[in-house]
Amino acid sequence: MPEFEDDAEAGVITRTRPDKKVQRPRLYKVLMHNDDYTTRDFVVWVLQTIFRKSENEAVRVMLHVHHNGVGVAGLYTREVAETKIAKTERLARENEFPLKLTMEPEEDAD
Repeated sequence: MPEFEDDAEAGVITRTRPDKKVQRPRLYKVLMHNDDYTTRDFVVWVLQTIFRKSENEAVRVMLHVHHNGVGVAGLYTREVAETKIAKTERLARENEFPLKLTMEPEEDAD
């Protein structure tokens, strides 16, 4: 039940609301997978245009994916991650590349 405070001097009655904790939405890692056909230039371009990486960051992520087989393109809410994956894979298909992206939930920080 809310608490009421009476400020008789000002003629105002205020109500204190209980603190509500807003839970942050779960974040998802967008993972980019290496393949033998998608060019490095295309991957860097995608990272810059779709994932808003600087050129240096895009090259760093691309090289990580190339050498390790998979890398994180970004961390987003579920809907944003799904949209970026769909857009990237559509662009890859239009350019005849088999680039594959997946997503997985970020581990809880607790």
